[in-house]
Amino acid sequence: MTEPIAQGTWVEIHRIVLPAGERAPQVPEDTRRVPLEMRVKGFLAAPAELGGEAEILTPADRRLKGRLIEVNPAYTHGFGPPIPELLPIGEEARAILRNRGRIR
Repeated sequence: MTEPIAQGTWVEIHRIVLPAGERAPQVPEDTRRVPLEMRVKGFLAAPAELGGEAEILTPADRRLKGRLIEVNPAYTHGFGPPIPELLPIGEEARAILRNRGRIR
């Protein structure tokens, strides 16, 4: 038996939302063959054990339940490499707003 993870700890939960076979008939066949899964990060609402059922409070103030799969999970997604044409947009927008007297 593992030590319970404390309430308020940043964690990730997992839950099967729809099992394979219960997916909508209009989704592609290869999609219908796998379950619809949910993985969500949030703060533990009560102490829980890794691998056990847990309730979290998300940063958007939603309460969700699922199996506790990770403690202190990192965000691993990205938006790809920078696009050179888009890099100066922030400064260009500030210059326009400065010229219109909207910012200093």
